[in-house]
Amino acid sequence: MPVLPGAEPYRHDGGEVGVLLCHGFTGSPQSLRPWAERHGLTVSLPLLPGHGTRWEDMQLTGWQDWYAEVDRELRLLSDRCSRVFVAGLSMGGALALRLAARHGERVAGVVAVNPANRVHGLSAYALPVARHLVRTTKGIASDIAKEGAAELGYDRVPLHAAHSLRVFLRRLDGELPQVTQPLLLLRSAQDHVVPAADSARVLSRVSSTDVTELVLEHSYHVATLDEDADRVFEESLAFIGRLAPSVGKEGTAAVG
Repeated sequence: MPVLPGAEPYRHDGGEVGVLLCHGFTGSPQSLRPWAERHGLTVSLPLLPGHGTRWEDMQLTGWQDWYAEVDRELRLLSDRCSRVFVAGLSMGGALALRLAARHGERVAGVVAVNPANRVHGLSAYALPVARHLVRTTKGIASDIAKEGAAELGYDRVPLHAAHSLRVFLRRLDGELPQVTQPLLLLRSAQDHVVPAADSARVLSRVSSTDVTELVLEHSYHVATLDEDADRVFEESLAFIGRLAPSVGKEGTAAVG
């Protein structure tokens, strides 16, 4: 299937500092494209398997496919750059945290925006059976406060994929203590997809000692397209610049 216009992966060849951006569940690179373009660094924003086309394609994929894609991109960035940071929105934040847990010093720092930690509600416990009886449920895309802004994502959630996401998040929760890198976590005060409890759980589980939590007061879940988008971009670049001072020479002009 052809990729939906706007959902294409994005790459930019900048300096020696690289950033890997991971989009969310049922979403696409479109939700992070403004973030990727603001960095001005070497950036990789891949399209996860099963995403960006139609929900039927996602039904055939699982967390191993999504993680393998970002793992491959991290290795490519590491070959190109002297320092690499990982960042993501929602499930993308969870993927970024797993990259940090598994790759150690290869990852210089993590930026997580409204990171997912679990699939919530009683329906989550029914997923192992329900996914064989019902193909989809209503979509979660475009939880945005800003008028006129929209996320390019599926209007249905494939239950096979949702079950796989649940398995992944439970696995990741056990791996979070292996995250030792500096962490910047930004969460929205109002989020109708991922509750604040998920961010609190992440913060309580990681072993990082350099941790910053910021609350986004004017955005819903897709903060990278919402009222606080500029703050997300500026804070993440400042975070990277503090840990990799050469960013001040490579990326500032592109961000201003």
